[in-house]
Amino acid sequence: MRILFIGDIIGKPGRRAVRSLVPGLRMELGLNLVVANGENAAGGFGLTQETAEELLDSGVDVITSGGHIWDQKEVIPYLESDVPVLRPLNYPPGVPGQGYRQVGDVLVVNLMGRVFMGALDCPFRAMDALLKSLSPRPAVIAVDFHAEATSEKQGLGWYLDGRVTAVVGSHTHVATADPRILPKGTAFVTDLGMVGPINSIIGSNPDDVLARFLYQTPNRLAVAGGPVRFNSVLVEVDGQARRATRIERVDREVA
Repeated sequence: MRILFIGDIIGKPGRRAVRSLVPGLRMELGLNLVVANGENAAGGFGLTQETAEELLDSGVDVITSGGHIWDQKEVIPYLESDVPVLRPLNYPPGVPGQGYRQVGDVLVVNLMGRVFMGALDCPFRAMDALLKSLSPRPAVIAVDFHAEATSEKQGLGWYLDGRVTAVVGSHTHVATADPRILPKGTAFVTDLGMVGPINSIIGSNPDDVLARFLYQTPNRLAVAGGPVRFNSVLVEVDGQARRATRIERVDREVA
């Protein structure tokens, strides 16, 4: 089995790159499942029903997210419907949406970190509770851990090593060069990266971001233009053993 995990999709340029590349990558790489983080897909902040359906129509099977999932309020009723769009599992009880979804033999889980992030429930214990509740346990379990701190993301990878098939980090929009198979068979990468403009600061117009740093005043961040970097990771799985056998970066550029 082959699963492609796509980094944070940034606005219209990111959606355009997904639409351009994913159908071809599904054929080229023989993909069985495509998981993408879409929390920045609508104008750089949040997700709407329209943008979610555009990504699903482009070949994405499951959309994960993070704290920005709430930025577009119209998405909340959509999260309550039977769609493959996730919000982090470790939000408190009663929050709209779902934190995991099974597609065939694969359970996709969305978690969010707490270091430099919001005051959410513990992602480690939330995952423990989910794993304990699964009966029978799916053949493949893949986790998108949306977190800021590299140490927290690596910590979850080691914590879940051998208990899940893959732990991939998202959120920073900066791809890391550390894909590896951990000792007990879990595929791991600290951060997938992004699908967003190359000439940007993590997807946004550099002038807008620099104004925040220089003047410490609030101002709107616009999605940058120009060519797009498509960051993703391919994980190959031995479904019978529930172990990952290979993980490698799949990075492209779109003019």
